[in-house]
Amino acid sequence: MWTQSIDPTGQLWLSALVAVVPILVFLLCLVVFKLKGITAGIIAVVLQVVIAAWPFGMPAESIAGAGLLGILTAVWPIAYIIVAAVWLYKLAVASGRFDVIRASISGISPDQRIQVLLISFSFGAFLEGAAGFGVPIAICAALLVQLGFGPVKAAMLSLVANVAAGAYGAIGIPVIIGAQVGEVGLSGLTLDMVLVLQLLTFAVPFILVMILDGWRGVRETWPVTLGVSAAYSVVQAGILIFLGPELADIVPGLFGMVVIFVIGRVWQPQRIYREDGGDVPAVDKHDFGEVVVAWSPFYILTAVIFVWSIPWFKSLFAADGPLSWLVFSVPIPGVTGAIVPAGSDAPVATAWAFTPVNATGTAILVAVLITFWTTPQLRTRDLWAQLAATVRDLWRPVILIALILVVANIANFSGGSASIGNALAAVGLLFPLFAPIIGWFGVFITGSVVNNNTLFAHLQSVTAQQIGVDPTLLVAANTAGGTVAKVVSPQSIAIAAGAVGLTGREGEILRASIKYSLGMLVFVCVWVFLLSLVMPHAS
Repeated sequence: MWTQSIDPTGQLWLSALVAVVPILVFLLCLVVFKLKGITAGIIAVVLQVVIAAWPFGMPAESIAGAGLLGILTAVWPIAYIIVAAVWLYKLAVASGRFDVIRASISGISPDQRIQVLLISFSFGAFLEGAAGFGVPIAICAALLVQLGFGPVKAAMLSLVANVAAGAYGAIGIPVIIGAQVGEVGLSGLTLDMVLVLQLLTFAVPFILVMILDGWRGVRETWPVTLGVSAAYSVVQAGILIFLGPELADIVPGLFGMVVIFVIGRVWQPQRIYREDGGDVPAVDKHDFGEVVVAWSPFYILTAVIFVWSIPWFKSLFAADGPLSWLVFSVPIPGVTGAIVPAGSDAPVATAWAFTPVNATGTAILVAVLITFWTTPQLRTRDLWAQLAATVRDLWRPVILIALILVVANIANFSGGSASIGNALAAVGLLFPLFAPIIGWFGVFITGSVVNNNTLFAHLQSVTAQQIGVDPTLLVAANTAGGTVAKVVSPQSIAIAAGAVGLTGREGEILRASIKYSLGMLVFVCVWVFLLSLVMPHAS
């Protein structure tokens, strides 16, 4: 049994500085030295192993176990979900249905500024609420490339667009976990999420248009940009306040698509924007039935994931459910029951969860099979050929994700992540200014707002009580900071690179995206600090 130390050097700031070295080096390798993602990941893993062993004193078997857990998690559920989602997209392309999808999007508007609002912002939010786990980034980025966007721009736009939806993830799970771990009321947390994040959510459509075409683009598209921004934000805020976080992405995403369609029927910008400056491509006309059939893979995906998400289905696999025997919890040597977190008396119970039936990836796989069976244009050889092509395109991104999760797990179980969080918490009354940075760091290393809240929501809540700030505000800040980190999370970057054919060139996407992530982080930090000054303080 080994007990973590979050301050092995005797100076908390120095321990935190040492702990952050692998992440800083990883960023430098990608952004400054322009190394390939896998190369940068290997360097980060080596540094993390060395730092975990010394000065944090983590035993070799625990380092190995934490790394093994990262690899297993990369394969299941993450790689499973990503491969299944991209496989579904490739089948839609191979069947010829995507030509109809592209025509239907262009029929709403040939202007690529509006197409981004439709696909990456609205449809992406819908997919985030239904599936999460990188599905919207992969599918939306690939859709934009098919619509004529450059691969780097398509990936970056889809990453930035995800900020509006990423905080609530699949069926509101990140916020629900944040409330549970942070020991705050769910209704209060959803209200604070509105206060913390809704201004940024409102701004995201304008940011997307500005990325493409600057202020001129905003002036020329303001009716639809303002319309979708206001509609999405108001609907999302209403759902959060009155219903909770479960539908905070799905309904606003659908509503945003409807608003864009309705406005597109009565108004179009005078100048049609195309990224390459070329002519507007001719649009094939298709009847309503053809369009409905063409979009059916995504309807099927949504319907199946909805079934997988309802309480009745989930209860089947609960500990006392009739199908609980299909849920496997695999202990990890050197980790499960072998590490005692700093400040705790109980060893960690973390194990690898293998859920072959109720996994999100299985839901997407079912959607793949239904799509195949209901698409006469596809043959059995097409099904397997597209799977092979998907694996061929994604094996490198999956390796990069595995490397990042190895770094993340070793950092978490060695006490390094807690060291960084506690060092930031030591600034006292200025802590609300830095609280979102902890969330940003949490998502950067884990790629997940859920994991981020699992790591740091309790730290945020306890620190808030110590300095007299409302705990729900800082848990919301942790979630919001994590959301803007998804723009540059190595996992998200790897998924986007694989979807647009830029595997090995992840640094290009990171360099294009990082200024937007950091800019939004600064806004969230300042806004949370101002809110902490005016909101009622904890007693």
